[in-house]
Amino acid sequence: MGGFDLSGKVAVVTGGSSGIGLGYATGLAEAGADLCLWSIDEDGNRTAAEKLGAFGGRVETLYCDVTDEEQVNRSFEATVEAFDRVDACFANAGIAPKPTRFQDLELDEWRRLVSVHLEGVFLTLRAAYRHMMQHDGGSLVATSSYSALSGSPGSPHYAAAKAGVVALIKTLAVEGARFGIRANAVIPGWIDTGFGGGMMQSEAFETRILPRIPQRRWGSGADFSPLAVYLASDASHYHTGDSFVVDGGYRLF
Repeated sequence: MGGFDLSGKVAVVTGGSSGIGLGYATGLAEAGADLCLWSIDEDGNRTAAEKLGAFGGRVETLYCDVTDEEQVNRSFEATVEAFDRVDACFANAGIAPKPTRFQDLELDEWRRLVSVHLEGVFLTLRAAYRHMMQHDGGSLVATSSYSALSGSPGSPHYAAAKAGVVALIKTLAVEGARFGIRANAVIPGWIDTGFGGGMMQSEAFETRILPRIPQRRWGSGADFSPLAVYLASDASHYHTGDSFVVDGGYRLF
């Protein structure tokens, strides 16, 4: 279907050097998009760029801490300077929470998580939104978490930030529609990306969780590649304000 051809489109992916972000980027590159990856992992950026460049499109990388407003704005300006425009922006950068019960949660740790997972999404999407307002719209995508739906005992700050992302996306879908901007969230289930610090390699954890996943496997970054293509493509031009749950059926079983 021609709508899934991303040739000539430009996408930004934050946290695009590994995990779900690299899954997004791989799908986009394979479909013909040019990419700018933002990450604080410069070695990971280089490795990802080499892999993604094999698909034939242009791939640039930028060091960007998404909690820093000036860095985000400079990075977006640099991206537009390099590519002339941005058609899709995937706000995906994240850090792992330190498991902490609510009564023991310190404000510094709360702010550390929220600054990346909510404020970082806000800053990234705001830069893209301002650009897209002036350039016939585009697609905004933010990575949330299953904890936005179920909560996350031991990580209330992470769950709260990720729920905020879903609410933000719904708001942008309404406000952005007049500018041709669509906005959607992605809600991953149990995805084996190393983000959980080896949790999924624990036999006890696998015994407890894996039987509840109908597909009987952990997800991977590659499971997000086709969705990224759809959301960046013209095929999704009437699809906005949604939350795509990618969990192998975990929520049903």
